[in-house]
Amino acid sequence: MKKIALNGAGLLVALFAAFPVYWMISTSLKPSREIFSSTPQPVPTHPTLAHYREILTGNLIPGVSFADFFLNSALVAVSTVVLSGLVALLAATAVARFRFRLRTSFLIMLLVVQMIPLEALVIPLFLMIQRLGLYNTLPSLILTYLGFSLPFAVWMLRGFVAAVPKELEEAAAIDGASRIQTFRRVLFPLVAPGLVATSIFSFITAWNELIFALTFINDQGRYTLPVAMTFFFGRDDTNWGPVMAASTLFTLPVIIFFLLVQRRMVSGLVAGAVKG
Repeated sequence: MKKIALNGAGLLVALFAAFPVYWMISTSLKPSREIFSSTPQPVPTHPTLAHYREILTGNLIPGVSFADFFLNSALVAVSTVVLSGLVALLAATAVARFRFRLRTSFLIMLLVVQMIPLEALVIPLFLMIQRLGLYNTLPSLILTYLGFSLPFAVWMLRGFVAAVPKELEEAAAIDGASRIQTFRRVLFPLVAPGLVATSIFSFITAWNELIFALTFINDQGRYTLPVAMTFFFGRDDTNWGPVMAASTLFTLPVIIFFLLVQRRMVSGLVAGAVKG
């Protein structure tokens, strides 16, 4: 009975968490008359893809399509994931394996950075981006998101690197492996699960962020998806069909990215040990 109760409670929590996603997808498939009906139906009576065709074939902004916003977001998110993963892995390895002055201060600084609210940094970062000549460019967003994702990534990967026994690296060195080979064949496979977890965090951060994208970008052709979503909401009215259709398409890349890396998240736990 205890196991049944726990499974039932877990099922209720899962249903509670999944219901908004279901309602979003269901609403995106309803015609307008069903969306604004006085008695909303949980399942579309007459499902349609008209809202998807409207946002994919039309232009939210004259001369700019939904695909343009999607490509901008994809470029920013993928660049942030690749750069943060590379820099964080090297930094975490240095912090976990080497002893140097101010090492503890560096770790404390990583925690302090996480405590600063994003809103407090909008103006200083805006002035910095202007002085660097990056205003109204996608690299300004990449650098900003990189700065916010790196502290978490370094702190998390440091634990993974520290958990790898040094004896494995020493054994590889005795067998004639160079430092690069030891890093690639021994350390990297064991740290891969942490790298995947931090990549998911970095991707979601870069994909969903709105404030900096709205502040640093003035050219409508360079807007990312979160900024484009704001154009669906008018002062007096909101067209909920296209909003839900765009939100569904906006959510799909995050789900696909997680499905692609989840296997690596599990297999990486034992990959290094098997090769060793």
